[in-house]
Amino acid sequence: MEEKSDFKEFEPQKNPLTRKGLLPGWIKFFSWFFLLVGIIGVLILAFGFFLNDTTLSLYGLKTEQPYSITGFIVCYLYIFKGIVSYGLLFEKKWAPAAGIIDAVLGIIICIVMMAVVPFISETIHFTIRLELIPLYYYITKMFEIRKKWINI
Repeated sequence: MEEKSDFKEFEPQKNPLTRKGLLPGWIKFFSWFFLLVGIIGVLILAFGFFLNDTTLSLYGLKTEQPYSITGFIVCYLYIFKGIVSYGLLFEKKWAPAAGIIDAVLGIIICIVMMAVVPFISETIHFTIRLELIPLYYYITKMFEIRKKWINI
């Protein structure tokens, strides 16, 4: 016969839910990828003087000079995405909020590069930014898991 305990919170649980368990496989995959990209972003900023032909591109921002305004923006976006990825992979409490900020920044930059810049610049032409599709799913997933993530 099994006894009932008044100390259920101290007893081991079956199948405890982890924060990483809330993430779908595709977010885990891209988190590892962007963790590496964040490290590369730091290295590009550190050793950019030695890199002559480096093409940097993200969300429609493209440059071949690491030490230009666009280069700094792209590198800092890489680093920020790496920080968010670190938070998601290592189950930090702030990770879903940072993921939402990351997705909002990506959506804003994509929309600006798609709908505003082509009318201002003669060298940049209109392109459809397909990054908006995974960014939409990413931000909806971050909103969905945010409360559960904090409570675990």
